[in-house]
Amino acid sequence: MSAERPRDLQRAALRGEPSYVWRAGQERRLGLILAAAGERAGGRVLDDGCGVGQYLAHLGEHSRGAFGLEFDPDHAWTAGQAVGNVVRGAGEALPFEDGNFDLVLSHEVLEHVANDRVALAEIARVLRRPGQATAGGRVVLFVPNRGYPFETHGVYWRGHYRFGNIPLVNYLPRPLRDRLVPHVRVYTRRDLARLVSGLPLELVERKVIFGAYDNIITRRPRLGRALRAVLQAFERTPLRCLGLSHFWVLERV
Repeated sequence: MSAERPRDLQRAALRGEPSYVWRAGQERRLGLILAAAGERAGGRVLDDGCGVGQYLAHLGEHSRGAFGLEFDPDHAWTAGQAVGNVVRGAGEALPFEDGNFDLVLSHEVLEHVANDRVALAEIARVLRRPGQATAGGRVVLFVPNRGYPFETHGVYWRGHYRFGNIPLVNYLPRPLRDRLVPHVRVYTRRDLARLVSGLPLELVERKVIFGAYDNIITRRPRLGRALRAVLQAFERTPLRCLGLSHFWVLERV
């Protein structure tokens, strides 16, 4: 292992790793985003925590102005080179005017920020306010589900980050879970309701979704596709509580 590798691991743990390749999982989530946004997708759009710009590029195909914000300097530079209209900054202090956006995407980002309540309040601030003839802007939010049987961000054990899909960590009592995974939050539906409470945001839609399992499909196509079909069918049953991510749509009021 090179001398740079431990710092790379720490950065990945603390800030997350963005989507580098566009595959079925990203395409499915883009469909959810566009359906939830409706006509707002054609307005001014912000990808808050845009990574290297994968979702930002696709949102830009539909909007009259797509902008990205990214905290990591390397990712911000990559996204800016690929897409443009990317600024470096923190989600807790968005460098945009009030009511500036019709749609904000926060894709697996809130779990990494220093203060998720402040970051969500900032999203509410920059969303378009409702008018006499127009509804308010919307935020489309993806965050990790505590009910998922695996911790996908790894654990911090004996001074080192250990990555991989580690089973049952999120089922431990919260203090113990947070000692093992101090670098990232995980949410129940009640956690999200508390996070939103008191903000000028109204719930439009919420569900729990499973992943697309593209990595498994790459190695074992038939097995992976069967697994994806079965697990995504669980989204219509009580077993959705075991899904990978919460998907919430909130509207500015």
